[in-house]
Amino acid sequence: MMRFWTGFIAAALLVAGFWWITSRQEKKEELFADSSLIQQQIEQVGKLIVTEGHYSQVFTYKNSQKLFLNLISADKKALVLVNTKATVEYDLRKLKTELDPASKTVRILEIPEPVLQIYPEFDYYDVTQDYLNPFEGKDYNTIKTKITEQVRAKIEASSIKSQAKDRLMEELANLYFLTKTLGWTLEYEDEIISSEEQLKIIGK
Repeated sequence: MMRFWTGFIAAALLVAGFWWITSRQEKKEELFADSSLIQQQIEQVGKLIVTEGHYSQVFTYKNSQKLFLNLISADKKALVLVNTKATVEYDLRKLKTELDPASKTVRILEIPEPVLQIYPEFDYYDVTQDYLNPFEGKDYNTIKTKITEQVRAKIEASSIKSQAKDRLMEELANLYFLTKTLGWTLEYEDEIISSEEQLKIIGK
């Protein structure tokens, strides 16, 4: 009888030990799978996010030169219509994150700065010029440089960057949903993100 109980206890310990080792292995494999899935999602989010806007404005260019001891004035002018496409880009390949499998936490360490790109197109109307003061290549370069600076300043002051930030938070919300589904925690600036709304508020 003693041999039976000894054998039974030994078998039970063997089964328990096998179950414990197998269970730990399965948890490690599950944690590794979750980490791989989250990392893959971050890489997929790391595409270029673009918010696009279109702007139109009319400018008047004038140039006057005094000739012959300021006795004669030679003028030239042009009406310039500028149609500009503007984009705000986040290169999320530069998004810095940290995965902590031990605490099942994804930390967003740094979000890249937005980059404004503008693509102006110039159409010239009502171009008038004097024989002594004709339009030259440098005039068109001056027009493009000055108008581009003004257009950039105007777009910088618009709401296009805030719209791009909203788009960015939408992308990061996808990451929040994934971490929540897998039982992980998303953290940004030492603050635990507990809802999509919280993430959007932080992004303001």
